[in-house]
Amino acid sequence: MENQDKKFNYLFPIAFLISGILILGAIIYSVGLKSTENTGQKSSNVGNNNILVNSGNETLPVKWGNLGKQMVETGVIDANQFEALYNQRGGLKEEEKKLLYGENNGNLVISSDNNGVILNMLWALGLANKNSILENGPMADSRYGGAGNFASTGGWTLAQGGVMNHYSKHQFIELTLEQQKLVEEVAKNIYRPCCNNSTYFPDCNHGMAMLGLLELMASQGANAEEMYKTALVVNSYWFPDTYSAIGEYLKMRGLSEKQISAKDILGKDFSSASGYQKILSQITPPNKQGGGSCGV
Repeated sequence: MENQDKKFNYLFPIAFLISGILILGAIIYSVGLKSTENTGQKSSNVGNNNILVNSGNETLPVKWGNLGKQMVETGVIDANQFEALYNQRGGLKEEEKKLLYGENNGNLVISSDNNGVILNMLWALGLANKNSILENGPMADSRYGGAGNFASTGGWTLAQGGVMNHYSKHQFIELTLEQQKLVEEVAKNIYRPCCNNSTYFPDCNHGMAMLGLLELMASQGANAEEMYKTALVVNSYWFPDTYSAIGEYLKMRGLSEKQISAKDILGKDFSSASGYQKILSQITPPNKQGGGSCGV
């Protein structure tokens, strides 16, 4: 990463990860948001760049197929551990079990109720799918002591065997050279407000999950604009406070959500930790909706 604060950004997740593991053992992070009163199907935000409303369900333009089953069969996801985790939270719903075990899943649907499950499944996918970003990018930089020391790797405790036995080891998604180039280009422009690194440096669960989503979308023919718009919708479920605050900031500046691109909003000036803090300092934050932690 060309980021002077990268070392600090790396060390903080590691310290947090270590303390979290010691305290919580094998419990994995899940956003765990409760559904709002509006849980019915509604039009997807993907096409209209709406970053504020994330109640109800959003159908994403990407098919899941049997990826959950593949990850269970290869041990990237230990199904017993995964179900045990969610049994503590009321249990997996039937549609969530289909994502884990099913053969012919259609488009992913994300909601304020299931976004934690979607996050964890995409996290496992991004971590395990073989990709040069993981092997040759910042995650592999020797200055950081190896790829296994990050929150996105050491924090994944629901695999069979050591997590690094699965890191970039399984060819769940095959990309052409052009698709790989597209993923790298888009990944470098998508940030998350829990740290200052882009998806190209997926050192936390949200970054790794976003990488998995971008790879899946590229393999199914999505273009850059579609990927940015979808990433913005997904980020708004994972970080509802952030994008509500950004919406308030845009209004304060006299801008509508359609006057600024999804790519710009996902960039460092808005969606990184430092960018978001600058925005937050200029507005009165809206009521908190939860979500966004990188902890275990």
